[in-house]
Amino acid sequence: MLVLNNIEVVYNKVILVLKGMSIRVPDGKIIALLGANGAGKTTTLKAISGLLKSEDGEVTDGSIEYNGTRIDTKDAEAIVRMGIFQVLEGRRVFEHLTIEENLQAGAITRKDRQGIKHDIKMVYGYFPRLMDLRNRVAGYISGGEQQMLAIGRALMAKPRLMLLDEPSLGLAPLLVREIFEIIRRINAEENVSILLVEQNARAALSIAEYVYIMENGHVGLDGSTEEMAHNPDVREFYLGLSKLGKRKSFKDVKHYKRRKRWL
Repeated sequence: MLVLNNIEVVYNKVILVLKGMSIRVPDGKIIALLGANGAGKTTTLKAISGLLKSEDGEVTDGSIEYNGTRIDTKDAEAIVRMGIFQVLEGRRVFEHLTIEENLQAGAITRKDRQGIKHDIKMVYGYFPRLMDLRNRVAGYISGGEQQMLAIGRALMAKPRLMLLDEPSLGLAPLLVREIFEIIRRINAEENVSILLVEQNARAALSIAEYVYIMENGHVGLDGSTEEMAHNPDVREFYLGLSKLGKRKSFKDVKHYKRRKRWL
């Protein structure tokens, strides 16, 4: 469905952020993109969704193809209409609008009124809490409810590919599990492919089928979820487990850096 072919991204015509980034997202699958802060995960999503241009960024080499059509030269609106929707980090709901008005805003590119009403009910089916709060101003609901709203608003655009940027950010563990279970259901029941950027490796590995790990603007390691879950480096660097199954402390960070064999 989506192929990034050795892309490079430059900000302000000077700062090289992505350095030959290549990934694939098959139709109907959940793919996880892991990595430390500054590795280039969010930039990768914005390169796909067309939001780079709003930040003086551009794809300067390589190509991005969606269902066989090159999209790295298209603007964000055209990419949304093609079926790609990015849920930004930090939720970014319209705080002055009600929950239902936020959902309606997500359908701005659509003209089918009956279909929009049907899909609002569908969103409430996934997130019953939003149904109870549908007339509440979005700026006055909790962070978890805002994350649900952000995902629901994305569904209103009828995406075929959803780009999720750190959906677990700032949420309690129980709520993270709830959100990720709903993401899994959306993938299975609505046939929405998902590219998931996440620092919570445990949560990502619980639903993804394939994993890419980014280091300094490119993919350093990739493999199936099972392979990654049993990889000793991934277990140590991202799950915090040593060979004996004991958690490492932060004082061992230099040891981590020395052992990053994939660099």
